[in-house]
Formats: sequence, structure tokens, C-alpha cells
Amino acid sequence: MSGSVNPAAAEGFGAVADEYERARPDYPRAAVERMTAELRIEAGSRLLDLGAGTGKLTRMLTGTDVVAAEPLSSMRDRFARVLPGVPLVAGVAEALPFRDAVFDAAVCAQAFHWFDGERALAEIHRVLTGAGGLALIWNVKDESMDWVRALGDILRPHQAKVPQETTGRWREAFGSSGFGPLEEARFPHSQRLDAAGLVERYASASYVATLPEAERRDVLLRVRDLAETHPDLAGREDFELPYVTELYWSARR
Repeated sequence: MSGSVNPAAAEGFGAVADEYERARPDYPRAAVERMTAELRIEAGSRLLDLGAGTGKLTRMLTGTDVVAAEPLSSMRDRFARVLPGVPLVAGVAEALPFRDAVFDAAVCAQAFHWFDGERALAEIHRVLTGAGGLALIWNVKDESMDWVRALGDILRPHQAKVPQETTGRWREAFGSSGFGPLEEARFPHSQRLDAAGLVERYASASYVATLPEAERRDVLLRVRDLAETHPDLAGREDFELPYVTELYWSARR
């Protein structure tokens, strides 16, 4: 496999595959239905799931002939336990191990901002059929609530050290790609957690997992303290972490 994984992603996500599977949210059914409609995915469509992780999106793509590509062995091991019947290959988006024009569409969840965008889009373009399309999806925490803004204040100094979807830099690659304009839609979503679940949710973040142990422990202690003391959360057995799910799609030209 030529090409390589961003070192921060390899180190961070490589260490937290179990936490990722337990603590990361799924995606709104409405967003997945819109994705399949915009990509014209039908029963039997050949679909590539890039950077599939532990299969959070893959398991929602029912009725398709899906192949997952994931470069990290720990993530592939967890994926294989959850979805043993789904074809899974080791592969980076910038050097896909497939022949030309074998997929009707490609999807990518929570990962495109980690890619070398221009190289990845060239490879995706190569493996798609003439009418194929690409969809990208992210769950982004909704900071319209005070306690979620406070959570963001804890995390932001560390988030800035790694690529983030929210910077929008990943969009730049589409300007010179073989894909048409990006279209987009947004969907409300949420994840029910307790204090321990919120801690594990952010323990699964690469930018936390790669911190020196004392600093990592301090960040997670601050997250737990927020869950236990913020006026919106204190005394509650569980609560909803709100997201805005961002969906983008583009047609192959």
C-alpha cells in the first residue's frame, strides 16, 4: 500500500479503536437516506466506504454492495468483529487498491479532512464509474448550548494541533478536482451519554489520545468535572450531546 496515514491520526486513532466503537455516535437516518438518494444508490449498487473506522456509517448502508477501506489495523480488527460479513481492505484514500471504474459511489465519514485532498480525489475519481458520486459526512458538536460551548473551550487548544473539518480547508481540493460543485445539507442529531460516556467520547479523539499522559488525564478530568458540575448537567443520570450532522456530496465529471 503506497501512501501513508497522517501521523497524528495513526498514533491517535490506532490507540483508541475500542473507545471509538463504544463512544462515537451513529448518523441520523434522514442524513443517510439523503446521502443514498443524492448518490443514486440502489439495491446492488457497488459502494466504497473510505476511512471506514469501526464501521459506524457502514452498518447503516443496508441494501448495498459495500466495500470498506481502512488503513489502521486496530480499526480494521474492531470493524471485522462488528461487521464480519462486509469486505474490508487495508487502504489509504490517496492510493486505493482497486482497479479503475469499479464503484458506483463513494462515501467518507469523519475522515476526509485527514486526507491529502487532491491525491484522494484523483484516486476516488479513478475508481468510480462515469456517473459515480462522492458523499462526505461529519457529526459536529452543536455549541449553541452553553455547556457544549464550555466543552469546546476545554478541547479547542488541543484540536488546533490536528486537521479539523470545521476549518473548511478540506474544501480547497474540490476546486481543481474531477468533481462538480459541492452541495450540502445539515441535520440535527444527538447522542445520549452519562458523565463516563462523555469522557470516553473525547478519549476517542485523536488530539486527546496523543497528548502526554498527564495532560491527557487532566483534559479528561476537566470533561468529567463539566458533566458533573455544569448547571445544565449536574445531578442528571444522562443527557443529550447535540450535534449538527453535515452532509456534502459532489458528482463525478
